Amino acid sequence: MKYRLRTLLSFLCALLLAASAQAETLSMNGTVTAAATREVYAPIGGTVAHVAVEAGQSVAADDVLLTLQTTKVYAEEDGTVTGVFGQPGDDAESVAERYGAVLYIEGDVLFTVSASTDNAYNATENKLVHVGETVYLECRSNSDRVGVGVISAIEGTSYTVRVQEGVLMPGDSVNVYRSADYANSAKLGRGTVSRVNPTAVTGSGGIVRVAVTDGQQVKRGDLLLETLTGSFDGLYMSGVDFLAEEAGVVKTIQPQQGDTVQKDSVVAVLYPQGSMRVEAFVPEDSRGQLRVGQPVTVELATDETKVYPGVISMLSYLAEDSGSQDGGVTYKVLVDFDPDEAVHYGMNVVVSTVEEAENDAAQAPVEAGQPNA
Repeated sequence: MKYRLRTLLSFLCALLLAASAQAETLSMNGTVTAAATREVYAPIGGTVAHVAVEAGQSVAADDVLLTLQTTKVYAEEDGTVTGVFGQPGDDAESVAERYGAVLYIEGDVLFTVSASTDNAYNATENKLVHVGETVYLECRSNSDRVGVGVISAIEGTSYTVRVQEGVLMPGDSVNVYRSADYANSAKLGRGTVSRVNPTAVTGSGGIVRVAVTDGQQVKRGDLLLETLTGSFDGLYMSGVDFLAEEAGVVKTIQPQQGDTVQKDSVVAVLYPQGSMRVEAFVPEDSRGQLRVGQPVTVELATDETKVYPGVISMLSYLAEDSGSQDGGVTYKVLVDFDPDEAVHYGMNVVVSTVEEAENDAAQAPVEAGQPNA
């Protein structure tokens, strides 16, 4: 009889404990937020050619976020590339300061003649030369060295001839004629042959690409090199694409197509994958029921079947204005949990406490019903 009475009393106590635990369960409205953010910095500056993502988009590691438009340098004349000193990653100005240029082009015209009409045959027409006029050249010391050229510039009685063909040498003193038979009556004057210096090709900023090689033949308008604003860190050319360093969700993508970005500026902010948590607020009179490390459940407000175990990771000691008419205050609560694909940033959830006493109460009848040793 005493044994049955003791069992009944234990069972009633267990029910009271369970009811008490259930009554103390606390629920709070919360929002899924990010536990961390990652800023993406521009490794170099330039103009945005294309933005590949939008805010809210999921990205994988190394996905392209945006692409910069390079500054392109083209050949201004036909010729041969005679030296390439710049490489991808180099600073174009530094290379030019050291070598005089990023690369050189040796034009098809190797020689020019600086001439004058002072020694022209004494005829009015021989004193008047014209830009674009074809002339014939003969070395004064060796008549076997001849050439053909075009007058490219005139200043007073002086003019310049670009030698297009022939076997002349730098330093030769030549007579200039209007006719191919070198008739004295067609003599337009005298001049000196000079070597045409190779054209120095320069640029500004970090070199992204050198499109030619030493010895390559190029035509006017051919692409020579591409650069971006600024310098690459450690002379490492990181390219024209800005990449996501890890998987996550794009919070913001700041520049738009056509915008100019500066080196080391923030171009995007990401929520890293696995960084979700819940931010909730507890009223002042209920704060004492919570503690850091306390187990809770996280339930989606739109789907009560989606419930996730969680744990309180932070309980603020700073009160915040709840905005209610009664002037009450609340305290921020952060909850860590393991979401799945059904959970998204900004979703509304319900956070409920899980009382560990429930498990003990469920065991009480069994334990109380054991006979004394």
